[in-house]
Amino acid sequence: MDDPISVLVADDQLPFRKAARAVLVAMADFELVGEVASGEEAVSAAATLGPDLILMDVHMPGIGGIEATRRIVGERPATTVILVSSYSAEDMAAAAVESGALAFLPKEQFGARKLSELWSARAASRTPTGTRAQPSPGG
Repeated sequence: MDDPISVLVADDQLPFRKAARAVLVAMADFELVGEVASGEEAVSAAATLGPDLILMDVHMPGIGGIEATRRIVGERPATTVILVSSYSAEDMAAAAVESGALAFLPKEQFGARKLSELWSARAASRTPTGTRAQPSPGG
């Protein structure tokens, strides 16, 4: 069996962290390795824990999820980030891609099935070396 996918949850709302923890515990292929409540903590935890996946809230105290995502994928391009938010603003998907995140996921859609689908789909966004494919200049 392959090693489980290590996951860091970065969200300032305890109820979402608890919900994410419950979902991850129920999924054999995923393992929660840490929880943090700010963008700065996420950057630090990503460096020390080296998670495969980070569930990152968009709106957190300090630098926030989008800037934290930029910093993390800049330093650790093999790390996959999925931005989550209780806000479902239409521009969030574009902000997610621009920051280097794999996707934006509204919190009300978060669950085991959706997480598995996004993790499986990440292969399409990667080059053969395991790093993100860069968008072409024309879009």
